[in-house]
Amino acid sequence: MSRIVILGIGAIGGALAVMLSRAGQEVIGIARGAQLEAVRKGGLTLRTPEGALHAEFPCVATPAEAQLRADDVICLCVKTQHSEAALQQLRDAGLRDQPLFCFQNGVENERLALRYFPNVHGVTVMLPADFVQPGEVVCYGAPFIGSFDIGCYPEGIDAADAALVARLEAAGFPSATRAAVMQRKYGKLLMNLGNIVGAALGEGADGAPVTAALKAEAEAVLARAGIAWTDPGEDDGSRAAQLKIVDVPGITRVGSSTAQSLARGAGSVETDYLNGEVSLLGRLHGVPTPGNDWVTALAARLVREGAAPGAVTLAEVEAALGL
Repeated sequence: MSRIVILGIGAIGGALAVMLSRAGQEVIGIARGAQLEAVRKGGLTLRTPEGALHAEFPCVATPAEAQLRADDVICLCVKTQHSEAALQQLRDAGLRDQPLFCFQNGVENERLALRYFPNVHGVTVMLPADFVQPGEVVCYGAPFIGSFDIGCYPEGIDAADAALVARLEAAGFPSATRAAVMQRKYGKLLMNLGNIVGAALGEGADGAPVTAALKAEAEAVLARAGIAWTDPGEDDGSRAAQLKIVDVPGITRVGSSTAQSLARGAGSVETDYLNGEVSLLGRLHGVPTPGNDWVTALAARLVREGAAPGAVTLAEVEAALGL
């Protein structure tokens, strides 16, 4: 069976690596910095509501070191702001026609990838997880830790999609092929517009009205642009019941991927490709997006200042957005 190459061993890539490895799949990870050192030294621990799981798997620093094979399956799990560099590394390492699956938030990654490679697939990721500490990923989903929708980009389904879904399901991830996977990803984009809100205010603050205002702007933009979207959970009650967010004993949840980036001092966040996607589409189609514009600039300021999650007051945000 073909090898699964996971580029980016963070919250999503780390969860994939542990679960697929434990299911008997051949996995090689590509990581960097302290995470690379930790995985090489002692493997990766996945903490879940039902206990800790551990796996050891080969991990390298670059796609070139992975020595890509003709039958590899590539899972791209870096944040969008790192996709361009990752894609160039994959090209330089010899990726050509192998299937490339974008396990990422936002809707720009697939388009970026298609510029370099012909065999690109979108993945809608539903996997509430934290990566803050090297050597450890925490997943808060139960009874299953995550689920995925997979399809060709820009649309359709092929044998590679079906094969990966089967491998993911065997590893404990309820998953499905979906011909209109990008509609699902636009729906997930709307959900992710609140990432910067939770990161800026802290997980304890009630940012729901702010997120609702950002989402309303986005829905107006998508309507003007003629972009269809579907809620990742609206038409599949059985899978929704399989993934509920619950506590992990002894762990305080950091929050969204944006909050995790601030907590780690990662030096960047993905807001430019979440709320910034709404701003881009608004400018292209003549729809004002002042709320998403403002929070995108806020995210850049928080990164520039090295701020921790919870550095902004609700009053400041509400005043800026006129709420």
